[in-house]
Amino acid sequence: MLSNEELAFLRRAIDLAQSAREHGNHPFGALLVSAEGQVLVEAENTVNTASDCTGHAETNLVRGASQLFDRPTLASSTLYTSTEPCAMCAGAIYWSGVGRVVYGLAEERLFQLTGADPANETMRLSCREVFSRGQRVIEVIGPVLEDEAETVHHGFWVP
Repeated sequence: MLSNEELAFLRRAIDLAQSAREHGNHPFGALLVSAEGQVLVEAENTVNTASDCTGHAETNLVRGASQLFDRPTLASSTLYTSTEPCAMCAGAIYWSGVGRVVYGLAEERLFQLTGADPANETMRLSCREVFSRGQRVIEVIGPVLEDEAETVHHGFWVP
């Protein structure tokens, strides 16, 4: 389904999640790649170090990318993320105009890892459902490399 290059981008998102964890944040990472295969922006989760509950990797990425690139560039780009975007991040992705999302770990599988941990009160809402309520189509591919994407979460959450 995905090319080796696309799988490498997804693995980079997982690496960014590991980096976020090493920086004292929740283990989530994302990057935006142009239609030509150029990495445009990378972002980590910054919830803990920035004391900002909206500092999710995808939201951080969209904030930066929206300031740097026009809507046609965003529409033709792919956002690769270590974990399925939550409802907040899916909304940000929708409003940014990004046209395609590829994710590793599914939201439902993340919930199995986090359980009742108050640090991640997941809504258990698929990004596909959020996007389906919008007025434009966002292509979604995932979960992909789910076992690899899960490893960065091991031992982090207290279910």
